[in-house]
Amino acid sequence: MLAALMGGQALTASELASRARISRSTASGHLGRLVDARLLAVTQKRRNRYYRIASPLVARMLEGIKAVAAIEVPQRHQPRSIADDQLRFARTCYDHLAGYLGVAIADALVAKAHVVLTDDGGEVTASGTHFLSAFGVVLVPKSGSRRIFCRPCLDWSERRFHVAGHVGAEIQRCCLERGWLRRDRDTRIVHVTPAGQIGLRRTFGISLSGNRGPALAPSPAHGVMSGSPWTSSTE
Repeated sequence: MLAALMGGQALTASELASRARISRSTASGHLGRLVDARLLAVTQKRRNRYYRIASPLVARMLEGIKAVAAIEVPQRHQPRSIADDQLRFARTCYDHLAGYLGVAIADALVAKAHVVLTDDGGEVTASGTHFLSAFGVVLVPKSGSRRIFCRPCLDWSERRFHVAGHVGAEIQRCCLERGWLRRDRDTRIVHVTPAGQIGLRRTFGISLSGNRGPALAPSPAHGVMSGSPWTSSTE
């Protein structure tokens, strides 16, 4: 249920029970405990109660647990499904982009010196401020926001950094509003539209082949673990 909510959407107990393949009563019991532990927040709307991840800090903790598990736990020997491959290609990580696509965007920003990502944090450079503002990113957070401005997030499938924080959320918002990406209704999977393939190539220099994986060479400056099937794009 927590994994389902990592898509950033608010879901009802019935929806979460269906995704977890458990009974409604069992889901309600677990959800109550998660709310009490302040991992989830709940909002009442008419007859339904909608559950969501309580804060970006909780989302960061959950994604970190998954990243550690992906590195430390041996992979099971079982064939991957189409959905598994799509999830690894592009997905939402709470409110920002992850997977091959999220890391490719991070690589492009780092390669052009628009963003600096290190183990200690992230920074938008002067050129990055100009580039991201022209793209439509609102770099000034809302008044009173306690959100981290820019930070690296270890991608559990790529085992390298993608961009999180306020900047990462704004990049995702811009891509969705431009119609470059389309989200799955019931999963964290994100699909790149034909317009998105053109826009990502022209804006970030990311060439996609058959909507399966980016063809941008990973930048060694911020890779945690190499090994992505990427080649250089000259466009």
